[in-house]
Amino acid sequence: MTTLVLLRHGETPLTPERRFSGSGGSDPGLSPAGHRQARAAADALARRGDIEAIVTSPMRRCLQTARSAAARLGLSLQVERDLREADFGAWEGLTFAEVRERHPEDLGAWFASPESPPSGGGETMGQVARRVTAVRDGLVARYAGRTVLVVSHVGPLRTLVRLALKAPPHSLFRMEVAAASLSAVTYDVDGTATVRALNDTHHLG
Repeated sequence: MTTLVLLRHGETPLTPERRFSGSGGSDPGLSPAGHRQARAAADALARRGDIEAIVTSPMRRCLQTARSAAARLGLSLQVERDLREADFGAWEGLTFAEVRERHPEDLGAWFASPESPPSGGGETMGQVARRVTAVRDGLVARYAGRTVLVVSHVGPLRTLVRLALKAPPHSLFRMEVAAASLSAVTYDVDGTATVRALNDTHHLG
């Protein structure tokens, strides 16, 4: 059985305000609270005792979170570009309320279809799903029978859970994946996926 332990990065200055923060934006680093969360997550992973490899998005907040885990676990990092967050186009840096006010039709279409992009030519959730699927398949093949930490963002991590559940695309908006939360998906040798944990934040106190 292969296990992907899914860690969302810690808070950035944009996280508490729930602003769109994707790969087309400012690429913020962790806030002081985010660094504390990353250390707490690293401690929780050390208590698990079974992480054998770490793969991370190249974005700053994930690299900083992953480095805390790597230092605690004594492991190196593998950067995987396709674990980056979606490009939210003209919505980058805006809250949902601001997007709803300025781009109501585009937001409605985005919620309704995984192939509708954000305003301004951002990335569709369908595009995100296709690249995340390729990453998942590569990790399950490369680390067969092992446990891998995947450090990424809301969009890719929700996608991995959705794919494991074989849930429809709109289910992405029915999951909470909090900053520095831990989730886990296992894959049997025949590829059958099971969600073992979702949005565990106990280590954050």
